[in-house]
Amino acid sequence: LNQVDTGKKKIMLSEGNQSIIPTFIMLGFSEYPGLQVPLFLTFLFVYMVTVVGNLGMIVIIRINPKRHTPMFFFLSHLSFVDFCYSTIVTPKLLENLVVGDRTISFTGCIMQFFLACIFAVAETFMLAVMAYDCFVAVCNPLLYTVVMSQKLWASLVGGPYAWGVVASLTLTYFLLTLSFCGSTIINNFVCEHSVIVSVSCSDPCIIQVLCFLFAIFNEVSNLVIIFATLFISVTVIKMPSNGGRQKIFSTYASHLTAIAIFHETVLFLYCVPHSKTSWLIVKVESVFYTVVIPMPNPLIYKQR
Repeated sequence: LNQVDTGKKKIMLSEGNQSIIPTFIMLGFSEYPGLQVPLFLTFLFVYMVTVVGNLGMIVIIRINPKRHTPMFFFLSHLSFVDFCYSTIVTPKLLENLVVGDRTISFTGCIMQFFLACIFAVAETFMLAVMAYDCFVAVCNPLLYTVVMSQKLWASLVGGPYAWGVVASLTLTYFLLTLSFCGSTIINNFVCEHSVIVSVSCSDPCIIQVLCFLFAIFNEVSNLVIIFATLFISVTVIKMPSNGGRQKIFSTYASHLTAIAIFHETVLFLYCVPHSKTSWLIVKVESVFYTVVIPMPNPLIYKQR
C-alpha cells in the first residue's frame, strides 16, 4: 500500500510486511569546503584530548586508593559519560569531513540519537549529583561519611543513567512513529532530535512538545538542586579560616564553571525557538554541546 501525503511519495512505504527504510544525508559543514581540513584537524585534536583526559581521569581515580571517595567516584562517572557521549558523535563527524559519502542509515541515525540522549541526560543529572555531594561535604562535614554511604553512592549514580534510558526510550519511540518524505537531508552533523523531526512528513507538534517538556523538566529540576547548593557560599563566608575559605571556593568554582557551560548550551539549543534560517547557529551550539564540552571537564576538575 503506497501512502501519499500532499502529493509527495513517502519513503516509508509498506508492501505487505516490508517497509522501505530511509537513508539520511548529513550535510554537516559541507557548505564550507575550504574549512573541511582545518575543521577535521581541530575536531580530531579536541577528540583526542577528550579521550585521553577522561580515560586518564578514570584510571587515576581507580588505581589510587586515596581517591576512592564519593567526590572522585562521581567524577569518574562524569568522565565516563563525557567519553561515551563524545565517542558516539565525534567519529561520525570526522568521517563526514573527509569522506564524500555523507549518508547514514535510518537505524544508525536512530541509534546515535538514542545513545547520545542517554548520556546527555545522564550528564545533566550527574552534575547535579556532584553539586549535592559538594553541598554535603561543606555544610555537613561531620556527617559526611554517614550521609554519603556506599549505598547512596550507587543510588545517586544509577539514577542519572536510569532516567537517561527512560527519556531516551520515550523520545526514540515517538521518532520511530514518524514518516519521511522524499527529502531526507539532515542539515547537521549529528542525528539530533530537532533535525530528525524537521525532515519528517508527520505532524511534529506532539513530539516537539514532548521534547520541550523533557528539556524543561531536566533543566528546572537540575537547576533547583544546583541553586540550592549555593548555601555553600553562606557557609564558606562564615568560616574563620581564609585558607579553608579559598580552598572550598576554588573547589566549588570549578564545578560551577562546568555547570554554567553545560546548561547555557542546553538551554539555548532545546529551550529557545529557532527560525529555519538559524541552522548555522544550531550547528555551532551542537559542536559545543557534543564535541567541546566533554573536553574541558578533566581540565576543570583537575584542581579538585
